[in-house]
Amino acid sequence: MSKIHITTSVNGDPTEFLCEADETLLDALRDRLGMTGAKEGCGTGDCGACSVTVDGRLVCSCLMLGAEAEGREIGTIEGMAEGDQLHPLQRKFIEHAALQCGICTPGLLVAAKSLLEKHPDPTEEEARYWLAGNLCRCTGYDKIIRAVMDAAQEMREAS
Repeated sequence: MSKIHITTSVNGDPTEFLCEADETLLDALRDRLGMTGAKEGCGTGDCGACSVTVDGRLVCSCLMLGAEAEGREIGTIEGMAEGDQLHPLQRKFIEHAALQCGICTPGLLVAAKSLLEKHPDPTEEEARYWLAGNLCRCTGYDKIIRAVMDAAQEMREAS
């Protein structure tokens, strides 16, 4: 089987890679580009561990083909921090102990960032609804929601 040449942008950087026609975006990110932040938790789009953004839209990368990345802007957890400066969501997840094993954390952070980009002042109910597609077996959700709400407030005050 011949590989497909993909030209895309990942976290703002022009990127090219080769992938198989049936290869998922998750596998292309992890195996072709070495971006191992997104995790495969279920392979069926039910857990959110593989969440990334594609052209600003939150998607499960296990459900998208790598070839579909052609000409698109992909956002991953690796692009969240700016240099040595953690994103406010990353800091708040640490401060609120909203992470444990780390399988769900990258997907939750990408999803939370997507939420705050679209709704900078979410209610707790909106945050819970937005993150409902991300499953966590370790922390429970209260610490995660507190971290997201605290980060939202900090980001609003900083702007």
